[in-house]
Amino acid sequence: MAKKTTTTPGKLSVYLYIPNIIGYIRIIMNCIAFAQCFSNKWLFSILYFFSFVCDGVDGWCARKFNQDRISTACLLVILSQVYRPGLVFLSLLALDISSHWLQMYSTFLLGKASHKDVKDSSNWLFKAYYGNRMFMAYCCVACEVLYIMLFLIAENQTENLMDVLMTSARQSPVLSFVLALSLFGWAIKQAVNIIQMKTAADMCVLYDINKKQKP
Repeated sequence: MAKKTTTTPGKLSVYLYIPNIIGYIRIIMNCIAFAQCFSNKWLFSILYFFSFVCDGVDGWCARKFNQDRISTACLLVILSQVYRPGLVFLSLLALDISSHWLQMYSTFLLGKASHKDVKDSSNWLFKAYYGNRMFMAYCCVACEVLYIMLFLIAENQTENLMDVLMTSARQSPVLSFVLALSLFGWAIKQAVNIIQMKTAADMCVLYDINKKQKP
């Protein structure tokens, strides 16, 4: 009986993994988008949202073909320059980065296969978010749609965030509905980020305590 042979992929083939190719396209689109962000808002918004969609596609490809993926770009820094107080958006950025970093680190410490493995969590919202792909997709898309809308409706670079939101909501029932739907998903995602950061930090602390207690 012939033995099964396994081949190790070469360096070039890894660079040409489907998720990585999509990642390269995302980087190019983001570079073009951010270069045009203040001269052509609609072009920026289209390229940015398409890049976000590609982020989901390359994640699917990574799972489908067992290949790693390249991530992501963010609109929050630009919004922090457009709106006052800009610290709101920088704080959201810091929350997102810190919560995901802690979640990845705690996953590594506990030896889990994925940072999305939260079956042992006691928080129902946290488990619902990572346990239901449609629910998580809604929250992520809602965030991106909200940020893109905020960028599009800003008329200058010294906007007051609450004034713009209230004025836009009064202008059109459709716009008001989309804003409300986006804000709801956005709020859930921020709540999950806070829960994730606290849960992951607690896991890291417990890991250190248990490690010190071992002889």
